[in-house]
Amino acid sequence: MAEFERETVTPEPHTVVVRRGSSTGWWVAAVVAIVAIFGVLLMVGNTGATSDDIQNARDEGAVSANLANAASDAQLAAASAADAAQDAAGDAARATESAAQAAASRTDEAVDATTAAAQDASPTEPGPN
Repeated sequence: MAEFERETVTPEPHTVVVRRGSSTGWWVAAVVAIVAIFGVLLMVGNTGATSDDIQNARDEGAVSANLANAASDAQLAAASAADAAQDAAGDAARATESAAQAAASRTDEAVDATTAAAQDASPTEPGPN
């Protein structure tokens, strides 16, 4: 049998490098925290609106709502008036057409009557030669 030689391989040691990070992140976090605390203090320190301020805001809201309703009503009235004007114009056109047809019919009747009267008035006997 053949003999094999055993080799032992040892891995090289890993080098670990420790880097110290900068403290910029901590400074940013501190500034954000200070701003947040300042905002909370402002909100807590604010006395809030007085009852007069609240009533004025309600009055302004009511005026705004009334103004919006008035504008909406005016638009609806304008649309209704436009529809009524269009209907009136159509009715006037139909009335004019009807009057024109009646006048044409009376004119035809007058022509027929005039023709008949002219035929009646003409001598039926031959005149002297």
